[in-house]
Amino acid sequence: MTNPTACLLIIGNEVLSGRTRDANLQFLATRLGAIGMPLREVRVIPDVRETIIATVNEVRAKFDHVFTTGGIGPTHDDITSECVAEAFGVPWEPHPEAWARMERQYKPGEFNAARQRMATMPRGAALIDNPISTAPGFTIGNVHVMAGVPRIMQAMFDALEPSLPTGTPVQSRAVHALRLQEGRIAEGLAAIQARFPALDIGSYPYYRPEGNGVALVAKGTDPAALAAAQQAIAALVRGIGLEPVEGEPV
Repeated sequence: MTNPTACLLIIGNEVLSGRTRDANLQFLATRLGAIGMPLREVRVIPDVRETIIATVNEVRAKFDHVFTTGGIGPTHDDITSECVAEAFGVPWEPHPEAWARMERQYKPGEFNAARQRMATMPRGAALIDNPISTAPGFTIGNVHVMAGVPRIMQAMFDALEPSLPTGTPVQSRAVHALRLQEGRIAEGLAAIQARFPALDIGSYPYYRPEGNGVALVAKGTDPAALAAAQQAIAALVRGIGLEPVEGEPV
């Protein structure tokens, strides 16, 4: 079985400017990997209508599922929802259930035009529940539109996850060694990667007061191949006179 693939679009001028640090990528990559839907591409794009529409159409054709974060609030620059509607060629209109939920949330007269934007979605969208602040996200086709605020996005993903297709979970096996310089094992590591083409094998240096080192990590869906690659990496490290430690560095 081939695992479904995923792409993440992080939408927001505030991320591109450096004003806001994105905290959603790691969460989504980890959670999607755990259900066997590896994240294959991530893009950070501005709150620009033409860019959002073109990017959504490009990636929804390329990947099995697309997740977006950001741009579904009440302000003038929150244009993700209407852009997704345009990308799919459907009207952007009040969603009856979202509207009812939002209307119940506010006192009479407080559900103003700005807040009504958060209940306006592409025609045919299915809601993604938001137990934190009520205003829902939505799914249309293979595109899942969620909030940019990490706590709300995570709650939305918790609600969405049971409906997503699953594959073989992505697992990892690590070997790390102190005082290892990447240049000493680069050729050998490339040879191991060639032996295990279905795995992703990477080298990640770390710098700590107690000593510098390198974590050598294999990721994939085949447990037997992962175990064999881990042993091959450990043997490579031993071959240059260092003692490998299996598992993540502590």
